[in-house]
Amino acid sequence: MTLQEFFGQLELLVCQASQRFAAVGDAAALEAARIEFLGARSGRLKQLQKALGQLPAADRPQAGQRFHQARQQVEEALAAAQARLAEHRKAIRSTELFDPTIPGLRPRLGHLHPISQTIEQLKEIMGRLGFSLADGPEVEDEWHNFEALNIPPEHPARDPLDNFYLATASHLAGGDAGPPMLLRSQTSTVQIRVMERQKPPIRIIAVGRVYRPDTPDQTHSPMFHQIEGLMVDRHVTMADLKSVLRMLGESYFHGEVHIRFRPSFFPFTEPSVEIDMSWQGRWIEMGGAGMVDPNVLRAVGYDPEQVSGFAFGLGIERLCMRQHGIDDIREFFRNDVRFLEQF
Repeated sequence: MTLQEFFGQLELLVCQASQRFAAVGDAAALEAARIEFLGARSGRLKQLQKALGQLPAADRPQAGQRFHQARQQVEEALAAAQARLAEHRKAIRSTELFDPTIPGLRPRLGHLHPISQTIEQLKEIMGRLGFSLADGPEVEDEWHNFEALNIPPEHPARDPLDNFYLATASHLAGGDAGPPMLLRSQTSTVQIRVMERQKPPIRIIAVGRVYRPDTPDQTHSPMFHQIEGLMVDRHVTMADLKSVLRMLGESYFHGEVHIRFRPSFFPFTEPSVEIDMSWQGRWIEMGGAGMVDPNVLRAVGYDPEQVSGFAFGLGIERLCMRQHGIDDIREFFRNDVRFLEQF
């Protein structure tokens, strides 16, 4: 084969490849044309490349240069055909009509955390018992967290090792620190705020996070949730407290619940009790309660000779754990989807 014959075959191949790629109408035809002209084993360009070795040594550099130009032209024709088919498919998809009879893809929906589920259930139950929802800040001052709750400055409950006190920006800058602030250690702070601005009768619940520097274990966490109940009116007694707790327990656990009081001491209630609940034959400690201490009533401007009240605080995690048979409070905060998707 002479050099001119080689050039002629290259020109013919480029012309035929360009026409073929320009005429293809679908992906299958395009792939067939690609294999015919650019196939790695039997493509026509591959066959002409083998013919290079039959040319005289002096003609090979010029022939090789022309061969690479021809190959580039064929590849450009292929790329143009691929782009044309892609635009055609895009135009078809944009004009397709939506068929409402085709089954859709069901989205994977999440659900509420088990603690949030428990909170919503408790709010609904207490709402049916006539209690309204109250809220308060999680960062509190000492008046609402201690003093108004009959916890004097020398009381051990105010120890910095037992609370999360906060360093304010003013304190860090070396200026007047102002009154100490801390993360609330109980939702009882909310009852003080409500009683400060509202006269009896009062029937509220407060639900939220509280903070205590406890070492995490199966039953303790430095952050947990409480539901606080408060009722203040004329002639409120411990019998009212026990009845409300029993109705709350039976509504939440959907079965017979027994309530047991054990004598205890809290600065803000007198008398004070620990609450035990028995459900399905097992007793478990649920929280503390008692009659609102007269000093607390006086701190918010109430006359303890005219009104009385009860207050209780229950651990929401304990209620949820008891209902679902969970034995480790840390499971609620590990964010393990395998655990959470069971609720």
